[in-house]
Amino acid sequence: MPPRESAINPLPPLILALFALTMGIEILFQLGSRGIVGGPQAIGWRQAALLDYGFQGTFPSFMIETGQLRPEFLMRFLSYPFVNGSFSQAIFAGVMLLALGKFVGEIMASFSVFLLYVLSTIGGALAMWALGGEGDWLFGGFPPVYGLIGGYTYLIWVRLGQIGAQQLHAFRLIAVLAALQLIFGLLFGFAQDWPADLGGFVTGLIVAPVLVPGGFRALLARLRRPD
Repeated sequence: MPPRESAINPLPPLILALFALTMGIEILFQLGSRGIVGGPQAIGWRQAALLDYGFQGTFPSFMIETGQLRPEFLMRFLSYPFVNGSFSQAIFAGVMLLALGKFVGEIMASFSVFLLYVLSTIGGALAMWALGGEGDWLFGGFPPVYGLIGGYTYLIWVRLGQIGAQQLHAFRLIAVLAALQLIFGLLFGFAQDWPADLGGFVTGLIVAPVLVPGGFRALLARLRRPD
């Protein structure tokens, strides 16, 4: 008798690890703000972390102007998603991370989903630098989540094309999810980080074709194909 397939596909382990890290940091902030751990100085842990690990356009601008590659500045391209501005932001971004990570992980390998997350994180920071104000802070886990949405949109676009359906319908998903985040932001408050969300989504959409199984080989075949 063949083994029964599980009705619930497991989450990519690396996505679970990212979620656990993000929520672990948030739990520390919550415990510190209530004086349960860390003593009186723990009340300022969140604010200190935002300043130490958040992203701002002034950091890459400084490196370009001075010709200095500062590790503490480069780190911010990857560290900002793990420091959220509030508990509600951390929870909402975390739930979306798990949901989108599972959807994309049904097609992509676990490491490919992780790489999609990392590249979208960097893409979100670059977009914030290019389109946002230099003094605007970027923090929170939404830009890489939007990168996963970009990857999922591509997968749906391909699937719709295979069955002959209207492929533009794939982009309805990003519209719905963006509307949900907008409502959440209006109710609970959010940073003006729309360039980073856009950058994360576009990055995910662009790199997903290479990260799907056989995608890199397909890209090489297209490049080698004579005109």
